[in-house]
Amino acid sequence: MSTRTIRVTVRGAFAGLTDGQRAELLSRAAEHDVAFAAYTAEGSLTYDIAARPFFTFRFAGTVEQEQDIPAVVTRAESAAAAYLSGRGYGFKDLSSQAVDMAQIPLGKRGRRLAARGD
Repeated sequence: MSTRTIRVTVRGAFAGLTDGQRAELLSRAAEHDVAFAAYTAEGSLTYDIAARPFFTFRFAGTVEQEQDIPAVVTRAESAAAAYLSGRGYGFKDLSSQAVDMAQIPLGKRGRRLAARGD
């Protein structure tokens, strides 16, 4: 059986930030710009706190079977909550979306590479 790559996007909003926390997030905003977004096992946080209070975490995981996908989503949500709580950031309205990359149709280039065996 082959492994399947699952991408989980966890979204939410910062809540009840102190002025110091907001300043800290603003000072580190360049590190968390969407230009650096990536789906990783550890998770990748992006936000633009100067414009709006929302954030997005991107996580990647693997499963052997489709029924294991909810566990990957639960781990992603828990990791996002732990990251924020560990830094003392309040948050609310966590929601998640999972995508099984095996279900994404190949584009023209991908079909050409697959046909060549690359």
